[in-house]
Amino acid sequence: MNLALRHLRLPLGPLTLELDAILPGRVTAIFGASGAGKTSLLELIAGLRRPVGGSIHLGDTALTDIAARVFVPPEHRAIGYVPQEGALFPHLSVRRNLLYGFHASRPRPAGLTFEHVADVLEISALTERAIGTLSGGEKQRVALGRALLAAPRLLLLDEPLAGLDAPLRERLLPYLTRVRDEFAIPMLYVTHSPDEVMALCDDVLVLTAGRLTAHGAPDTLFQPTTRARFELRA
Repeated sequence: MNLALRHLRLPLGPLTLELDAILPGRVTAIFGASGAGKTSLLELIAGLRRPVGGSIHLGDTALTDIAARVFVPPEHRAIGYVPQEGALFPHLSVRRNLLYGFHASRPRPAGLTFEHVADVLEISALTERAIGTLSGGEKQRVALGRALLAAPRLLLLDEPLAGLDAPLRERLLPYLTRVRDEFAIPMLYVTHSPDEVMALCDDVLVLTAGRLTAHGAPDTLFQPTTRARFELRA
């Protein structure tokens, strides 16, 4: 399902996010250094911000169209959003966090059940635990499971491995790969790690100071002869 971001403009203090792209990938990385506008782009797609110009279409559905005065509220976009800190509810159990936003009547891909999601993310044994007793990696898996169980048409992941040490990042990346392979839900994945892009994504959009500076396949953009310049930016 294509995500069309056409002529988007959003002022961000000293810079303006300006973007015109169509993202056809199963998993598209939004790559760039801190302050490049990556999170702001996800917030535009999720409906948490309004651009001053442009449009956002998910497949045939207009989510935002400034010229046509279309703006679908976040709760009606059927988009799952996992922010950097996961934003779990500390007063609810893991099970109740996972089921928050679950709608039995919403169409969902085959296999997108509570039991299967918990199995894929290996959190079945955690369901009766309190959020405060979980490790950082367990919290991230629960946040991802909650987003999946809402049966979104698109999943937005904002640096889900940021703030974790290298060994934990390496342990969590296979869970994201399993989500990609098990469920037919397109994803946008914000990161500044070329290694994560290469391991998980089939498309990459590079932002620099709010501008699109490259867009293509990871193995094309991150060849040995060009990878160093992206690593320096990040």
